[in-house]
Amino acid sequence: MHVVVTGASAGIGEAVVRAYAKRGADVTLVTGPAALEVPHVREVVKVRSAAEMHEAVISRAADMHVVVMAAAVADYTPADRAAQKVAKEGDTLTLVLKRTPDILADLGQQRRASGAGPVLVGFAAETEQVIARATAKREKKHVDLIVANDVSRPDAGFDVGTNAVTFVGPDGVEELPLQPKSRVAAEILNRIEKLLAARPVKSL
Repeated sequence: MHVVVTGASAGIGEAVVRAYAKRGADVTLVTGPAALEVPHVREVVKVRSAAEMHEAVISRAADMHVVVMAAAVADYTPADRAAQKVAKEGDTLTLVLKRTPDILADLGQQRRASGAGPVLVGFAAETEQVIARATAKREKKHVDLIVANDVSRPDAGFDVGTNAVTFVGPDGVEELPLQPKSRVAAEILNRIEKLLAARPVKSL
């Protein structure tokens, strides 16, 4: 099985990569600048911007059975990049931002247009209305599974080894209790296997 995962060190993306490696999948990891020691992956693609990540994932998606978008990609980026250091002038600074490419939404639209494509898994890191926002995200971006969590909790989310997530998928909502990220990753893979089993076999 061919899988592409986005993510960084010590996060759920790395845990998913490790879990897939243990199950013998052919994994491509797309990551920003980070020190990673992930075993048995097909390819590690280092990117420095949301645009580079978009290109790396989109260009590989057609050859994948599964795309897991675990990276926390910024929604906006500066509209213009200064050629040199910006001098400090005045008490305020106006910065114009533009939307970054939405990789997951683009993958969902491509799959809708072609009628074929990989299983798509996205993440929703929220601080309120977690299930409602995850449900809306899944519907808007046309993906199979959203893994949502409340990052305002001190024991879950970023920079800790545990997480408590809620799966929002075709069968509804399923909450998982707080547990190590390695176990969360295994549960994510179990749900993906169910999604794959319900689809026509894709030979690559």
